[in-house]
Formats: sequence, C-alpha cells, structure tokens
Amino acid sequence: MHHLNLAWTFLCASTLSIGLTAAQDKSPVKFGKVTPADFDLSKFSYDTSAAAVVIADVGNSYFEGNNRGWFSLVFKRSTRIKILSKKGLDAGTIQVPVFIVGSVEEKVENLKAATYNLENGKVTETKLDDNSVYTDKFSRQIMLKKFSLPNMKEGSIIEFSYVIHSDFLSNLQPWTFQGIYPCLWSEYETTIPEYFTYVVLGQGFQPFHINSTTTTTGSFSITTSGGTGMIPLTPSENVHRWVMKDVPALNAEKFTTTINNYVAKVEFQESMISLPNGYSQNIMQNWSKVSEDLLKNDYFGADLSSNNGWLDDDLHTAIKGTSTELEKAEKIYEWIRHTFRCTNHGSLYMDNTLKNVFKNRSGDEASINLLLTSMLNHADIQADPVILSTRGHGYPNEVYPIMSKFNYVICSAKIDDRVYYLDASQPKLTFGFITNECYNGQARVINKDNPTAVYFLADSLQEKKITTVFITNDDKGGSMSGNYSSQFGYMQSYELREIVSRNSEQDYFKNIITSRPDMTITNTGIDSLNELEMPATVHYDFRFPAEDEIIYFEPMLAEGYKENPFKSSDRKYPVEIPYAMDETYVFTMEIPKGYVVDELPKSAKVSLNSDEGFFEYMIDKDEASIQMHTRIRLNKANFEPADYSTLRDFFAFVVQKEGEQIVFKKKK
Repeated sequence: MHHLNLAWTFLCASTLSIGLTAAQDKSPVKFGKVTPADFDLSKFSYDTSAAAVVIADVGNSYFEGNNRGWFSLVFKRSTRIKILSKKGLDAGTIQVPVFIVGSVEEKVENLKAATYNLENGKVTETKLDDNSVYTDKFSRQIMLKKFSLPNMKEGSIIEFSYVIHSDFLSNLQPWTFQGIYPCLWSEYETTIPEYFTYVVLGQGFQPFHINSTTTTTGSFSITTSGGTGMIPLTPSENVHRWVMKDVPALNAEKFTTTINNYVAKVEFQESMISLPNGYSQNIMQNWSKVSEDLLKNDYFGADLSSNNGWLDDDLHTAIKGTSTELEKAEKIYEWIRHTFRCTNHGSLYMDNTLKNVFKNRSGDEASINLLLTSMLNHADIQADPVILSTRGHGYPNEVYPIMSKFNYVICSAKIDDRVYYLDASQPKLTFGFITNECYNGQARVINKDNPTAVYFLADSLQEKKITTVFITNDDKGGSMSGNYSSQFGYMQSYELREIVSRNSEQDYFKNIITSRPDMTITNTGIDSLNELEMPATVHYDFRFPAEDEIIYFEPMLAEGYKENPFKSSDRKYPVEIPYAMDETYVFTMEIPKGYVVDELPKSAKVSLNSDEGFFEYMIDKDEASIQMHTRIRLNKANFEPADYSTLRDFFAFVVQKEGEQIVFKKKK
C-alpha cells in the first residue's frame, strides 16, 4: 500500500556492516561564530522565494554511563537559520519536546540561542534571555520547552542549540531532514553500543549525500546504584551518519492527510538488549503482548474485565424496551453519546479511571469509547476497543507495534455475525459510523485472544451528492425565479452538521448569500439537520433580474469547481481525498421571456485513467427551455504521485467546462 512509504528499514546494531564509505564532508557552519560573509548565501542552491532557509541542522545521539547502574541517552542539536522575509519570522519560535513518565523526565541543558544581524558591515548579537524560556504541557507524557529568538528581522541569522539527557532508552531521538523551509545541510549521527539494537524506520524521497556506518570502541563507566562501585565497559559501537544536502521544502498541498507522512526522516524503535553477562531481553513486542499489556493498563483496559456493577442502573434505563442485541447496542450507544461530553479527541489512553469518567459524565474520546465497550460487554454484547491513527496524526507502522503511532480509540461490536465500528464521542455520528478522519489505513482490535488488524480505507467511502436547480420566468417579468436543492452523502452531511453546530444555520447561509450578490436568496433551510441517520438537504429559493440586452449566465451557480485544487506542476507524494465522490448536478431553466439563446456550451465527457473516474457535461435546449446534467465521479480517494499529472489535467478540464456560460440576447 502506498502509505507505508518506507524508504528503508533495518536493525541498527554493532553487528550491522553496511560497508558504505563517503568523503568526510563537513557542515558548512561553525556554530557560535557568525561573520559578515555568513550572511551571503549566493553560492548555495535553494528556493530564494522561501520565507527562511535552514543553513545547517546538526544532531547526534550517543550513550553514557550513569550513577544508577545503567545507561542514559544524550542528544545534542545545533541549528542555524536565515530569515528571508517577514513570514520567516515564525522559524524563530522553537519547541523542544521533553518526555515524562511519572516523576522521571528528560532534562534539557545548555540551551543557547542568539540572533545575529548585519549592521553597517558588522555583526551584532542578541542573546536569548533565560527568562524567556517557558514550559507548556502537550500531553500526559510530553512537555514542550518553548522560546522565541529576540530581535529578529528580515535578513537575520538565528542560532540555537541544546542538549537532552534521557533515561528512556526507548526514546532514541528521531531526526527530520526536511521541513517547510529549504535546508542546505541536515546531518544526524547515532553512536550505539553493541548491547542495544534498534529498528531504524526511514521515509521520504530525498537521496542521502552521506549514508555511512563505521564501528568504533566505546568507553563507559557505570556507577552501581547507591554509588558503591564502578563498572568499566568497552563495547564496540555502531556509528551511523546520515547527511542530506540542498533539501527542498515540503509543504502540504490540497488533499494531504499530514505532510509528516512524507518528509524525509529517520525514527527508531528499541528492539533488543543483550548484555555481556548473558542477559538478553526482547524489547520489541508483538501484537499479542501489546494487547495483553493494554488490557492490563489502568488507563486503558484494566476495568474492562471487571464486574462494573455500578453500570447496572443506567444500563437498565438505556436498554429498557429492547428485545434484540442490535436494539440493545443501539440504545447503549445513543445513551452514551447523549449523556457524556467529550473533552478531547486524539487520545490513546483515558484521562481518568473508567468509574470516574462514568461519574463525571465526561472524558476524552478514549474514555468514552472504552466506557461504551465496557457497557456493551456488561449487556453481554461482544465488544472490543480498536486503536488507530487519525489522518492528521499520520500513518501507523504496519510492521511493528509502535504505540506512538496510534492516537485514537473506537469500539467494535459483533452482533449477529456482523461487526459494527462505533464512536460515541462524536455527538453528530450515528450507530455504525466513524468519521472519515479515522479512515487512515491499518487499525488494531485489542483483544487478548485475537488482536487482529482491520483496515479503514478512504477508497471504501463513496459520497453521493445530488443537486437540482429549476429556474422559471417570473410572472411579473424582467426577472427569473429559481429553486435550489442539494442532498448530501453521509460524510458530507456529518461535516455540514458539525459546521452548523459550531456556528449557526444563519451563518451557513450568510456565506452562500455573500457568494451570490447578483441574487436575492430567500426561504433557506436544511432538512434532516437533527435526524442523524438521514442525509441532510440544503435548499433555498432565489431570484435575479433578466433585463440587460445580453445576459451572461453561469448555469452551475455556486456549485462545481471554481479553481483547480491541484496547482503545483508536480507532486512527490500521494493525493489523499477524504472519500471517493459521485456528484450529480441537474439544471433546468426556462429561456427568459423576450430572449433567445445566442451561445450554448457544448456537451462533453472525459474519463480519468480509463476506469478511475469520469466527468460528463450534457446540455441541450428546445424552444422553451435548457436542460443540463453534469456528473463527476471518482472511483477511489487515493492517487499515487505518478497519477498526479493526469488528475490535475482532469480537474483543469472540469474547472474550464463548469465555468462556461450561456449567453442570452434580447429578441429584436
């Protein structure tokens, strides 16, 4: 499947011998010293229209012995950036993630940052004040150290560096070579003792300037816990160096889940520990072990297997009057969806215990859907939690059970040999549906006996939209009256309900009215807005004058594609539309009284890659009226980069055709 996008995957250990050699290229920067010549980047090749350019970004990770009888990780990073325009000032706002488990946290040390400006041929330096560094909570296990460089302006060079000391050997720092700004030099080096093995996961489309592995001998002093002794160790170490030069920026374009799926980067997953005393531990778990651990976790599944008698009263209320398992499940789902308020979406673990979530009537999406799982089980309905990664979070790894790749929990319920996937945290969803944000590839059913993979693919979603427009001559003459009606598919109906709930129905139609200043729009309404199982239908009446000598009329009204969503000449990564589409537009119009049709668009039909979609535009007229029918259908939602040019040309034709006008002339 395209979304794996793994450029390479291998084990990183001292036993690995790639046999690569490379010239000992050095970073173009000596950090901490900026000269007037450093402001001139004319000898480098990069997109000069960019808001900023990363001159050099250099990091390295290595191990050191600690005084607790074990090893720690050290990560060092130094970065130099030149600000090219005011938009590039954002490059000077830095966030450093810090990992925390309980009372143990990573330590950020030797944080230095400065802004350099060239004034009258001399370099001035403005250092970051330590008091300008602050900390924000990002999640239960991640804090962010934040700071902004002082005295930045167009033409400034900024530098920052820091060191992170970590006791979490599973948190070997990843490295991203590519971002929203072009980068002239990006380098990362890891030095790993033979005792530790990591799986290295790489992605991206950029070639390496250097990709080399060497072996050296390390020297460590491990102080035993309590400081009673010193253990000298001299293991062999695997040194891997990755360098990319002249890396172009990679920015998100239309129909991209998250650009993080495609930037050039390396990530690490701890796999095994093998000590010289013969001790060996397999760190990389399989899905059976992961499921077992999750079901024992107090903030995930520990309470699912409990009796949970405190559910009894509300369960009886919820399922009162039901007779089948499906009716029971639907009523339980509706009761939780209506009773509980979701405080946050995007959590793999509960923010409280299950009983407290029940008592508080609120919690994050993991809490609500785990409670749904528990309540279904309590009603003797087979239900399991399902973990997944949302589209905005990125693709999960399909080979290894890496928990950081998952950020969302839903519920699966098996009833009468059919499996229903449920999300009670979304108040506008009906039973058996999840949002298209969850359609992001592989997910995992967490079950102690059979933790199976399931797939939610955007290609499997087909959204049908039917729009009808009827226009007739006004009895009073000199104007035309019309009726507009558009029935949405399920996902589009859900999105519409979300938009209206965040604002109002009045605000929704205000945007339509603003987009058609040539018309008077009345009798606006949305049918089935609160009937979640029904498709929503937007409708309104309109009126417009028909008095000019020549009338130029666009029959698509505000529908259709006004511009091509695919603007770039090429694309390095897939097109990811939320769902396949089937949109039909039916238009009937009486010819205005006293006018004749002077120009009428021609009918046309084109296909997309033979069988992946089509666009048809059929139009005809008789003495009294004009009839038009357009349909655009995409049979899938995801398109590979190789298909981009064809897709772009297809939509260019759609935009051109849907923008054509009917020309009416007054009879002489």
